[in-house]
Amino acid sequence: MSDLKKWDVEDTQFWESEGKRIANRNLWISIPSLLCGFAIWLYWGIITVQMLNLGFPFAKSELFTLAAIAGLTGATLRIPSSFFIRIAGGRNTIFFTTALLMIPAIGTGFALQDKDTPLWVFQGLAFLSGFGGGNFASSMSNISFFFPKRQQGLALGLNAGLGNAGVTTMQILVPLVMTFGIFGGEPMILENTSGTLIGKIPAGTESYIHNAGFVWLFLLIPLAFAGWFGMNNIRTEEVSPHIGSPIGAMAKITAMLLIGFITAAIGLYIILPAPTGLGAPGWVKWPVIAGILFGTVMLMKLIPGDIKPNLKRQFKIFSNKHTWIMSVIYTMTFGSFIGYSAGFALAIKVVFGYQHLMVNGVLTHDVVNANGPSALMYAWMGPFIGALIRPVGGWIADKVGGAKVTQIVSIIMIASAFGVAYFLKAAYASTTPEEFFVPFLILFLVLFAATGIGNGSTFRTIAMVFDKEQAGPALGWTSAVAAYGAFIIPKVFGEQIKAATPENALYGFAAFYFVCLVINWWYYLGPKREYDNP
Repeated sequence: MSDLKKWDVEDTQFWESEGKRIANRNLWISIPSLLCGFAIWLYWGIITVQMLNLGFPFAKSELFTLAAIAGLTGATLRIPSSFFIRIAGGRNTIFFTTALLMIPAIGTGFALQDKDTPLWVFQGLAFLSGFGGGNFASSMSNISFFFPKRQQGLALGLNAGLGNAGVTTMQILVPLVMTFGIFGGEPMILENTSGTLIGKIPAGTESYIHNAGFVWLFLLIPLAFAGWFGMNNIRTEEVSPHIGSPIGAMAKITAMLLIGFITAAIGLYIILPAPTGLGAPGWVKWPVIAGILFGTVMLMKLIPGDIKPNLKRQFKIFSNKHTWIMSVIYTMTFGSFIGYSAGFALAIKVVFGYQHLMVNGVLTHDVVNANGPSALMYAWMGPFIGALIRPVGGWIADKVGGAKVTQIVSIIMIASAFGVAYFLKAAYASTTPEEFFVPFLILFLVLFAATGIGNGSTFRTIAMVFDKEQAGPALGWTSAVAAYGAFIIPKVFGEQIKAATPENALYGFAAFYFVCLVINWWYYLGPKREYDNP
């Protein structure tokens, strides 16, 4: 039952008689598996806030690197993951990549039981959390093959949107499970005020921070079984014709993931500060990311055996200029969503959780603000809105066209980014930054909502611009490029907060959104468009 030899969802009779039932079953197993991937990929944004509250002996800038490491690794793993479905099959891929998430989850649980755990251990676990980021590319590629083009906007929006809800699920669940001892172990005592969805937690309270890793096993173990027994490999020529045995398929996945880990490790070694890395200047991250993308693709080309011809066929997407156009536009929407999700909680903590006092003519940022908002009370809201509204964006785009929706979203994102920058600047120079929190939060939530709608609309555009065979790899590749937002945004936030100019980060993002607005109009809406509002 796991292998489908006949699959033609564009045939209405086949779709209604059997295709729809099979496709929906695969979709509803795929969604929670992807949800766990997002949760484990991005849980460092919440864990680091609690590490700060518990007095772990790390600088704020060092804690920002954990989310950035997971972000870069997850983005890099999306490159090989884009091509898993053809060489390994959908069922084999989703089962194996979901099971791999147990490694960082268990490791994080053990490491967080001791404040003396060295930074490099947490950095290594953040590196392995990249498994969860890579899973998005293979999951989206897989689901794109199960649904007809006329329904791909909604289906991909559901998979991505509800999968992205893993960020919100994590941001709500992790603070709650840290309040009681469900997995045993000794609690730690809060040195600063913390919080959950339902309110603040005073200093002096016990916290079971290690539950942040262990809790995901409750979902991952049954999901691995569901993927193995409930999902399908599509064995048609366009999808996964020659995947071999399940063990062989998993060996291929492992080899390709190792390539992504190698290039990500080299890039991180160049970028990260000493003693972990070389501590290259901030501007170096841009050519390093380009080098990681190029190096990963080149190394994949060298893989021997039957993987090589399969990859060669899918690498045709790189000769299509719309692969690169949509990579830029999708970075605006998904890259912003995932980057803000990774850095939102720590940004709230650092900007609003401390008073910004002038001492001997120098503005300082070290005095705890007793009236500051709890980052863990509010951080979930943005990703929740962005994920929940994503299927709506896909549905609207199915009705009126993807490019038109993307254009409106671009304008909203530019305006919101400028607004957030204004209140960030005011808060980071104030002894009472909490006065600026409400407008900051509202504008950030608008920005998150716009990224969610834009995610859905760009999926529609990709589904219409690329043919059946190329649409899956194109979705995976564009998502890989965009996922570097999970590295870039926390890294840029960290750099600009260190420079005492956090508003400059938002000005830079707004400028990028304007570039995307022009590109989208030129190729898909303007008088010289190559596709008419796809």
